[in-house]
Amino acid sequence: MGRVKFIPKEQKGWADLLDEFVMWKLVEGVSDQTASDYYSHVKLFMKRFPDSWDSEENLKLNLLEHLSQKMRPATFNNRLIYIRTFLSWCVENEYLKDNPISKLKKRKDEGRIIDIELSSLKKLLEQPDTNTFAGLRDYALILLTLDNGIRPKEAMSLIPKDFREKSLEIIIRPEVAKTRKIRRLPISEITARAIKRLISVRHDDWGNDVPIFCSYEGKHLTRHTWGDRLEVYSKRIGVHVTPYALRHCFALEFIRNGASAFHLQKALGHTTMAVTRRYVSLVDEDLRVQHTKASPLNNLVPSVRKIKI
Repeated sequence: MGRVKFIPKEQKGWADLLDEFVMWKLVEGVSDQTASDYYSHVKLFMKRFPDSWDSEENLKLNLLEHLSQKMRPATFNNRLIYIRTFLSWCVENEYLKDNPISKLKKRKDEGRIIDIELSSLKKLLEQPDTNTFAGLRDYALILLTLDNGIRPKEAMSLIPKDFREKSLEIIIRPEVAKTRKIRRLPISEITARAIKRLISVRHDDWGNDVPIFCSYEGKHLTRHTWGDRLEVYSKRIGVHVTPYALRHCFALEFIRNGASAFHLQKALGHTTMAVTRRYVSLVDEDLRVQHTKASPLNNLVPSVRKIKI
C-alpha cells in the first residue's frame, strides 16, 4: 500500500485537516462541546497510533485495533462516530481515498437507567447550605434537574434572560441545546423561587451574560465541577448521585406520575423515541412487580397447587 493520498495538497497532515474539518462543522452549527469531542477522539486515536497517516494499510489496521478493544457500547459508538465522520469528510474533500470504517455499524447500547429512591432525593435536597451562594446554586440546580430533566450542559448555559418567572419556564436557546433546536421547559413555583433568589444575590458587575449557575466568582461551572459537588453530597447521604442520575430520576418519576412517553421525549429533548422508550419499559416492569404483590386476587382466590404430571 502506498502513502495516504491527499489531493490536491499532499503536504497537509491529519492535524491540519482536523482543524479544517472542525471549523467546517462549527460553520454547520455544531456546539462547542461537539467540536471539542471531535478533537478529543481523533487526537486520542492519533496519539495511540502515530503512524496511522503514513499509509492506507496502517490507517485501516490501526483503526481496527483501536475499535476492537474491550469497551462499553457507548464508548465504542462515540469512537466510531467521531472518527468515521472526520474520515468521511476527508474522503469527500479528496484528502483521502477511502474511509476504512465507513460501513461499520454502531453497537446496540441498552444503557443503564438509574433509579434513586425519593427518600434519598429528599435527603439530597437538604445537603446544600442555601445561606451561601454555592449552596443556593446547588440547591436550585438540583431542583431544576428534578423538575424538568434538563441536561447538565444546557442548565449551566442558562443566562438570566432564559428564566421566565411569570410564565414559569426556562428557554434553552438553539446555540446551547444539544439538538440545536429551541426548547421551552416548564418549571414549578418552588424551582422558580429558588432561581429568582439565586439571581438576586449575584454581583452587580457580572452582567447578563454570566450564567445563572456559575461559580461564586462568576465563572462558568463545568460538568466536572458540578459532578464533584454532587459527589460530596452523595457521601453524606450514602447514595451515589451524578448530574445525569438526576435527569434519570426526573424521567422515571415523570412517567410514574402519569405523563405520556411523547411529553417525556419532548422534555428530555430526545430526537427519537428509542431512548425514551427505555424509561417507559422500566416503569412497565414496576407495574408488573407491584401487580404481583398487590393484586386483590391474592386475597380473594386461594393459591392453586401445582399439578404433578
